[in-house]
Amino acid sequence: MTKTRASIFGEGEGGLDLSGFAPKAARDIQAPPADAIRAVSEAARFPSREAKPAPAITAPPPPARREQRRHRTGRNVQFNIRARQETIDTFLAIADREGWVLGEVLEHAIAALERELASQNKS
Repeated sequence: MTKTRASIFGEGEGGLDLSGFAPKAARDIQAPPADAIRAVSEAARFPSREAKPAPAITAPPPPARREQRRHRTGRNVQFNIRARQETIDTFLAIADREGWVLGEVLEHAIAALERELASQNKS
């Protein structure tokens, strides 16, 4: 084993061997035409390896999306909470029924809660 690396330029033992590189062979003139080969293959039910157009796949309809609620109301602070799905559905149903934006529903809910807590404290 030698302690030096082999040169990529083929200097040293034997030089660079290019015998493996040769021009492509000329096309065989006696080969049958491609149409005849295709006809014989189809008659023998031999499947073609050529790419076939993919069948049209109908994608399932996208899930129903809620309508975006964007209004210019001066409310510009985001408030993220986690809640049960039923609570969120009820919250959105109230907004839809009353025609309010979500911030307005929250403001009405807080005002109602404050009134309820104030009446409980008076009793």
